Amino acid sequence: MTLPAISATGLTLPGSTSTHETNSPEKLKDAATQFEALMIGQLLKAARDESGDESLGGDSDPASASALDFANDYFARAMAAKGGLGLSNMIVAGLQPKGTEK
Repeated sequence: MTLPAISATGLTLPGSTSTHETNSPEKLKDAATQFEALMIGQLLKAARDESGDESLGGDSDPASASALDFANDYFARAMAAKGGLGLSNMIVAGLQPKGTEK
């Protein structure tokens, strides 16, 4: 198993050309989408915790709790990839330099 190298500026992924190209629109959109997926996942987790419902394999045992966490994470990433709540678009628009908006 190969782990990504860690540099003084952060995580360097295998195959990346440079750690200085952090302002590319693709990286910005990807980071915003990942952030939105994290937020959606936290909303789903909070809703599940508030319901206290152990139906559908809730928290009745550690294995089902882990499976439900995995399902929530996957669903959150899928939602964010398809537009989600619209947060990633607002983040990207807010971080773009003025005069480059479409």
